[in-house]
Amino acid sequence: MRRSEFLRAVDLEFGARASMLKTDLVLDALGNRTADEALDAGIAPREIWLALCAETDVPPERRYGVGRLEPRRR
Repeated sequence: MRRSEFLRAVDLEFGARASMLKTDLVLDALGNRTADEALDAGIAPREIWLALCAETDVPPERRYGVGRLEPRRR
Protein backbone atom coordinates (compact mmCIF):
# COMPACT_ATOMS: atom_id res chain seq x y z
CA MET A 1 0.00 0.00 0.00
CA ARG A 2 1.32 3.40 -0.97
CA ARG A 3 0.90 6.51 1.15
CA SER A 4 -1.64 7.90 -1.32
CA GLU A 5 -3.63 4.65 -1.14
CA PHE A 6 -3.55 4.81 2.66
CA LEU A 7 -4.86 8.37 2.69
CA ARG A 8 -7.58 7.49 0.17
CA ALA A 9 -8.58 4.40 2.17
CA VAL A 10 -8.88 6.40 5.41
CA ASP A 11 -11.00 9.03 3.67
CA LEU A 12 -13.26 6.41 2.10
CA GLU A 13 -13.71 4.39 5.29
CA PHE A 14 -14.06 7.18 7.84
CA GLY A 15 -15.38 10.15 5.86
CA ALA A 16 -15.59 13.33 7.93
CA ARG A 17 -13.76 11.67 10.85
CA ALA A 18 -10.71 10.74 8.74
CA SER A 19 -8.62 13.81 9.51
CA MET A 20 -9.29 13.59 13.24
CA LEU A 21 -8.45 9.90 13.37
CA LYS A 22 -5.13 10.41 11.56
CA THR A 23 -4.04 13.22 13.88
CA ASP A 24 -5.64 12.42 17.25
CA LEU A 25 -6.15 8.67 17.69
CA VAL A 26 -3.12 7.12 19.42
CA LEU A 27 -2.48 3.59 18.19
CA ASP A 28 -0.88 1.28 20.76
CA ALA A 29 0.17 -1.16 18.03
CA LEU A 30 2.37 1.55 16.52
CA GLY A 31 4.24 2.48 19.67
CA ASN A 32 1.67 4.96 20.96
CA ARG A 33 1.79 7.08 17.81
CA THR A 34 -0.97 8.62 15.75
CA ALA A 35 -1.27 7.57 12.11
CA ASP A 36 0.35 10.82 10.99
CA GLU A 37 3.23 10.37 13.44
CA ALA A 38 3.69 6.79 12.26
CA LEU A 39 3.84 7.92 8.63
CA ASP A 40 6.43 10.56 9.54
CA ALA A 41 8.43 7.89 11.40
CA GLY A 42 8.60 5.77 8.25
CA ILE A 43 6.22 3.00 9.29
CA ALA A 44 4.67 1.27 6.28
CA PRO A 45 1.26 2.68 5.34
CA ARG A 46 -0.20 -0.84 5.19
CA GLU A 47 0.87 -1.49 8.79
CA ILE A 48 -0.70 1.80 9.87
CA TRP A 49 -3.90 1.04 7.96
CA LEU A 50 -4.26 -2.38 9.61
CA ALA A 51 -3.58 -0.92 13.08
CA LEU A 52 -6.15 1.82 12.49
CA CYS A 53 -8.69 -0.74 11.28
CA ALA A 54 -8.11 -2.96 14.30
CA GLU A 55 -8.41 -0.04 16.72
CA THR A 56 -11.66 1.19 15.18
CA ASP A 57 -13.22 -2.26 14.59
CA VAL A 58 -13.34 -2.06 10.79
CA PRO A 59 -14.57 -5.49 9.62
CA PRO A 60 -11.88 -7.64 7.96
CA GLU A 61 -13.72 -7.67 4.63
CA ARG A 62 -13.21 -3.88 4.36
CA ARG A 63 -9.49 -3.89 5.22
CA TYR A 64 -7.89 -5.32 2.08
CA GLY A 65 -7.58 -3.72 -1.33
CA VAL A 66 -9.00 -0.42 -0.12
CA GLY A 67 -7.66 2.85 -1.48
CA ARG A 68 -6.57 1.54 -4.86
CA LEU A 69 -7.77 3.35 -7.93
CA GLU A 70 -9.58 1.43 -10.62
CA PRO A 71 -7.31 0.81 -13.63
CA ARG A 72 -7.86 3.16 -16.54
CA ARG A 73 -9.78 1.72 -19.45
CA ARG A 74 -8.36 2.18 -22.89
